[in-house]
Amino acid sequence: MGNFVVASKAATPAVVHIKTSYQTAEAEEDYDPYYGYPTQRGVATASGSGVLISSNGYIATNNHVVENASTIQVILPDKRQFSAKLIGRDPNTDLALLKIDSDKLPSIKLGNSDDVQVGEWVVAVGYPFSLNTTVTAGIVSAKARSIGIINRPSSNQLGGSAEPAGNRGVESFIQTDAAINPGNSGGALVNTSGELIGINSAIASQTGSYAGYAFAIPVNLAKKILGDLRKYGSVQRGVLGVAFPSPTDEAQYLQQQGLQPGAVQGVYITGVQGNSAAAAAGLRAGDVIQRIDDVTLNSSAEFSERIARHRPGDVVKLTYLRNNSPQSVSVTLKGENTTATAKNEVALERIYDQLGASFAPLPSALKQRLSLRAGVLVTQVQEGGFFDQVGVPSGTIIAFINGKPVNTPQDVDAALLAAQRGTIQILAIAPDGSRVAFDFSLGT
Repeated sequence: MGNFVVASKAATPAVVHIKTSYQTAEAEEDYDPYYGYPTQRGVATASGSGVLISSNGYIATNNHVVENASTIQVILPDKRQFSAKLIGRDPNTDLALLKIDSDKLPSIKLGNSDDVQVGEWVVAVGYPFSLNTTVTAGIVSAKARSIGIINRPSSNQLGGSAEPAGNRGVESFIQTDAAINPGNSGGALVNTSGELIGINSAIASQTGSYAGYAFAIPVNLAKKILGDLRKYGSVQRGVLGVAFPSPTDEAQYLQQQGLQPGAVQGVYITGVQGNSAAAAAGLRAGDVIQRIDDVTLNSSAEFSERIARHRPGDVVKLTYLRNNSPQSVSVTLKGENTTATAKNEVALERIYDQLGASFAPLPSALKQRLSLRAGVLVTQVQEGGFFDQVGVPSGTIIAFINGKPVNTPQDVDAALLAAQRGTIQILAIAPDGSRVAFDFSLGT
């Protein structure tokens, strides 16, 4: 049945309890219809798990465990408590990296998730329901599983646009039947040698409690993401620039193209993004990518994970079919910023010409004084632009665009590009403290 004692003794000293606090509404009637913020706030708490991956206090956990937390507290198995610093987080893989000020801590040995086999015994360690360290055991019941819980765009999953945005969310979970419940998120999934093979992230359940299936982020993907967060503070993501059907829609899409799903062995490309690494390498819609770096692909989820392990500038070798003829090519991946198409750059320039405004991050002191969680500052207004015409002065704070909070000029860019074919609604705070809302159209 596997030596669970060895695994438990190796893993439990390195799995920590994470407690977070959040600002929240005290009463429904206090909800602000403009900004969605309550005028009075209370404090809510939540709980999760984390894994010490170094002896000097770096902790891996889930993004959803610490996202929007105002305080993060870490409790070690020996009951010592620390305030944790958030080093960085990545919503696209549901990973986050924390740091506590301590050293000579027990840390876990990292395994190799590529070597994990369906049917092998595994052990899950965490703090379900805020209990003390809890160990459960089960088997790996599937690999490269996608369940659609991480944010990913729905467009270009079917239909094959010529200018796809690409999938940003990466799901290639290790599926296990080891019992995992709320509070286990961010904890360790280890093999019988006690090596970390995954970060527990989600369960599949109708009730919110364990119902037989749990999902962990493969450690080989986590190594890269957490390494980037530690070194750069953000993820350096290599981008290929192709779109393909999601796993749940793949069979339907292939049938719509007149193809038998079982006859397509690999990842069917529905579109190639302009100015991307894939476009530079000559890939086209209709190509079927079968291997990456000599590893045979069994699913698009596995393909996404393999690409997500790389940084901009990395070279990957792709083997693909075109008109049933095998071909291969070496592709130099680009960064997320450099894969923005010239079309988008032109569109942004046109939008800003219409707006006639420039933006900068909102100083933290001003955020605190106004009790804001989001906002950018209008630093300049050009004569004749839309902001000038409607009387929006410099010093105005833009809090929301089309219902989404903005915190950086890059957030503004993304919001404007997302709405470039319709009407944009802006919610703002004028320099005199009054709250205003105004709309303008970008045309078609």
